[in-house]
Amino acid sequence: MNRQEQKLRTRRSIIEAAFSLLDEQRSLSSISLREVARAAGIAPTSFYRHFKDIDELGLTLVDEAGLALRQLMRQARVRIASGGGVINISVDTFMEFITANNNIFRLLLREHTGTSMAFRAAVLREIKHFNVELTDYTIFTTGLPYNIANLQAEAMVKLVFSAGAEALDASDEQRANVAERVKQQLRFVVNGALQAKAEQT
Repeated sequence: MNRQEQKLRTRRSIIEAAFSLLDEQRSLSSISLREVARAAGIAPTSFYRHFKDIDELGLTLVDEAGLALRQLMRQARVRIASGGGVINISVDTFMEFITANNNIFRLLLREHTGTSMAFRAAVLREIKHFNVELTDYTIFTTGLPYNIANLQAEAMVKLVFSAGAEALDASDEQRANVAERVKQQLRFVVNGALQAKAEQT
């Protein structure tokens, strides 16, 4: 392994170590550089070869969490293309993601309303990316005009994020109930958007 590959591997170890320290009790602002370095198996001084400070690491974690969510959406689209209802597959894929990666989603959820202005802005930027992708996908698949597709996307993202927050620490049965409820709510949103389109024409 060359030096550049080793550097990338160490950077990845730091990111994964930071994610592993997040749980229902701890936010980004409560994690120290020394803790992250210890969890990553590096000396604290080595941290600075990869990140300027703990805040820069935090912003990287937010970026990674947003990217993971967008990749999740693309994964759901592949599953939809092979047959299945859009809402059912999208919600089921999202719930599977939360179950397997609860710290990633917890990070977005917590920092969305956290005390750090920089983290809040970063999360809002990631949510906006998510909204844009969903708006474009909706226009492509349904032919809805942009204004309606965008409002639909915003409503759907808010509903799914809210359901995700409820499902985070729920039992399997409770999570299944949350999933069924949000599927029904999303259908209401879709039907409302189609009605709005009909009223515009």
